[in-house]
Amino acid sequence: MRRSLAALAGGLLPCALMAAPVATAPAVDSGAEMIRVLVSLLGVVALIFFVGWLSRRAQARVSPGGRKIRVIESMPVGIKEKVMLLEVGGTQLLVGASPTGGLRTLHVLDTPVNVDAPPSDPTAIRGFRDILSQWKRP
Repeated sequence: MRRSLAALAGGLLPCALMAAPVATAPAVDSGAEMIRVLVSLLGVVALIFFVGWLSRRAQARVSPGGRKIRVIESMPVGIKEKVMLLEVGGTQLLVGASPTGGLRTLHVLDTPVNVDAPPSDPTAIRGFRDILSQWKRP
């Protein structure tokens, strides 16, 4: 008897819930909803720019690299290999870098190579790195 009563109640309860009147949802103002979405989007974009600005300011306070070792110039000679001219304590070294061999000293220069100032010609073709370096703020 209990089983049949439970089965009957289990079958009738969902039907009773389905037959209950459903309250109609209030009308949504699409203009106000659109403004809310746009304000939220602008807030997220502003937050992204603020975090970028904050990270640039934090990186400006940290000096890149060491104070005793300086990379004067670097030039790729293959897909993953490159040659670098380093200055360590007034001595200049020509170093080869590859993923398999690590770093290898190729030559120690007796007379240092003069470091040329970058060209100030405004018509010269500039690389993407040069354009981005203009945006850096001290």
